[in-house]
Amino acid sequence: MPSKKTNNQSALRVQEGIAQPPQLNEELLKVPVKKKPLQEAGYYISGILDGNRTILSQAITLVESALPAHQVVAQKIIEGCMTHSGNSVRVGITGVPGVGKSTFIEAFGMHVIDRGHKVAVLAIDPSSQRSKGSILGDKTRMEELSVKNEAYIRPSPSAGSLGGVARKTRETIVLCEAAGFGVIIIETVGVGQSETAVHSMTDFFLLLMLAGAGDELQGIKRGIMEMADALIINKADGDNITKAQQASVQYQNALHLFPPPPSGWAPRTGTCSALSGIGIAEVWDLVLEYLELTRSNGYFRQNRNSQAISLMMESLNEQLFSSFFSNPDVEKEYQKIRESVGTNSYSPYSGALHLMQVYLKSVRQGD
Repeated sequence: MPSKKTNNQSALRVQEGIAQPPQLNEELLKVPVKKKPLQEAGYYISGILDGNRTILSQAITLVESALPAHQVVAQKIIEGCMTHSGNSVRVGITGVPGVGKSTFIEAFGMHVIDRGHKVAVLAIDPSSQRSKGSILGDKTRMEELSVKNEAYIRPSPSAGSLGGVARKTRETIVLCEAAGFGVIIIETVGVGQSETAVHSMTDFFLLLMLAGAGDELQGIKRGIMEMADALIINKADGDNITKAQQASVQYQNALHLFPPPPSGWAPRTGTCSALSGIGIAEVWDLVLEYLELTRSNGYFRQNRNSQAISLMMESLNEQLFSSFFSNPDVEKEYQKIRESVGTNSYSPYSGALHLMQVYLKSVRQGD
């Protein structure tokens, strides 16, 4: 009678494999990382005015940084570039996810460059609420535009800011304008009621939409449509052309129900195919027509002045917020009040009032 096979002779025995290499190169970890030293503000200002993209990117990084030392230099850079800014056309572009914003911006940017302009694209990517990270993949999706000498693409994380617009986008616009970019395109995360943020920093607000995705008028908030200077149906190609044209008519009829905008401009609708380039030239013509009208009736300058005041108020709010939570007396009371509010032993309104009184008392004593 044959003897039973031992465990080592079993066909199911797992053979020992080759040890996997470590995920990290231990030798590389030993190499010290050389950090680029922080330069004086004049270094960045000169580089930006000369059109140096590397220095422009470094300056924008300082603007986006939360480090106090970086912010001091960043504010000096912005002040130095302010007198060289304001001569661009600022176009805000938003739309529902999947509408093809990146593809449209690439086709639109290439057309504008062909008309003799330099284009800067500020593509805002959504940040994770958990990890605070962002993919920043827009530049990889604009392969043709990203290699053009006349184009500059800067992906930035939204960092949880209102409407997906990065908190420092306004300052970035100033730096790009000082670097000689005549057309600034701001791409937002998507459609939402808070998209007023991008509207408040642009001259022309473009809304991209899709056709054939159900009830067209239910796919967007009325507030966004009221802000739009043009509503374009993208992906109007192939079998979708008829649906896109029908959707354009529906939106145009809906726009007639809204009160006229203060600019005196009648919002337009249209169709385009960013993939084939059809209709892209007409969108740029709409922008030029809008600029001609608003510059002649004075609204363009009035809107820019309002944006400057809005930027001042936004900056004031940020400084007050920072001053409040960096106050030592507030820091001592904050955790205690927070726990009391969390256990319902203190109302949120009373907690806020108490912290404000602590802050004001501390400021008065400091004087």
